[in-house]
Amino acid sequence: MTTTPVALTRNQRWARKLAALDTVAQAPQRAQVEGQLKRVVGITLEAEGCSAPIGGYCQVETADGGWLETEVVGFAGERTLLMPTGELRGVMPNARVVPSRCGSQLEVGDALQGRIIDAGGRPLDGLGPIATTESRSLLATPINPLQRNPIREPLDVGVRAINAMLTVGRGQRIGLFAGSGVGKSVLLGMMTKFTNADVIVVGLIGERGREVKEFVDSILGQDGMSRAVVIATPADHPPLMRLRGAWLATSVAEYFRDQGKNVLLLMDSLTRFAQAQREISLAVGEPPATKGYPPSVFAKLPQLVERAGNGAAGGGSITAFYTVLAEGDDQNDPIVDSARAILDGHIVLSRKLAEAGHFPAIDIEQSVSRVMNEVADKTHLEMVRFLRQKYGLYQQNRDLITIGAYQKGSDARLDEAVRLWPKINRFLQQDVNESVSFDASLDELFSIGSTA
Repeated sequence: MTTTPVALTRNQRWARKLAALDTVAQAPQRAQVEGQLKRVVGITLEAEGCSAPIGGYCQVETADGGWLETEVVGFAGERTLLMPTGELRGVMPNARVVPSRCGSQLEVGDALQGRIIDAGGRPLDGLGPIATTESRSLLATPINPLQRNPIREPLDVGVRAINAMLTVGRGQRIGLFAGSGVGKSVLLGMMTKFTNADVIVVGLIGERGREVKEFVDSILGQDGMSRAVVIATPADHPPLMRLRGAWLATSVAEYFRDQGKNVLLLMDSLTRFAQAQREISLAVGEPPATKGYPPSVFAKLPQLVERAGNGAAGGGSITAFYTVLAEGDDQNDPIVDSARAILDGHIVLSRKLAEAGHFPAIDIEQSVSRVMNEVADKTHLEMVRFLRQKYGLYQQNRDLITIGAYQKGSDARLDEAVRLWPKINRFLQQDVNESVSFDASLDELFSIGSTA
């Protein structure tokens, strides 16, 4: 009887699993060494007598006979430093500490689409268990940069100012920089609804808990949620889980990219990821360096960001948007400065524009897309340069124009900027429920130039 190709594939898969199990069974097994809990300081637990690697997991017995899961985050002499993945409650002196598993694994599959999960991969939507098909590491190695597909194709995000003035390429990693309450999350939501992508992966890291349901119901909606995966770790979760939520969102995006799909990864926010790493580092004794941030924070940021982007030839892509909170509207904040250096561009939102009712409050002068020269043609780039010049010239002389001190005819270039200003101002604004395609954005951009 002839075996079908599908049966052969299934048989091969089972043969590999059996071979792996046989290898494990024949390997020498190390005796599991239990330890005792000796100290708890803040969110750090110190255990003696147990042996577990960095990134491994240990179970700590609680007063009610239950177990608290912890992760190994460091060592201090003979003591193992642990950090809880849940609420630190019910632990007692000399409690049993039992190593449970090594490494962080993620169960993934196409069934993740349309679901909302926490940093542990557990469903939050009440729709039952998720039928996953394979396991992946949370801390995967980035693709060799020489094997990545170059960014050559523009991505339509549905926002006129970004499509025309800050063109995004498929596979680009770009940041949304702003202070609190300036509209980062709303702009992120617009791009979630309007961007052309096969799969949307949303990481809500360290933000307000109420925003999760609002994002799902008001921004994604039923249609958007059908092709989305939402990973939610609100601000009240332990720092270890907030950190894990960002790794998890990236790993899910990588899974779909490896299937040849174009993925849109939205992470709100990169700043909360950095703050979670700072909490962990300071708790285990790492000295602060730059404005209270330990060096490990600046090492973790590129490790996370570099995993996004285009895949190898013939593969899919991850276009990533990371929100970055500029505390006190300080664009020289350490995290803002570091993120600006490692990302492929930044969109700066201005509080002054937001307060004036200009939405989206994108500061065109301070924003830049580093791949725009690769995805836009010469005519498009020349038109953007022209509009930037007129915008900048008007802003430099805004006070004189406002108080009536500028006399028409004094400067022909400024006269043209003043004449075009109403059209430029309308062009850069857009209603939150309005979608403007890439082609329509360019048509409107060129129509301004045609009246110059």
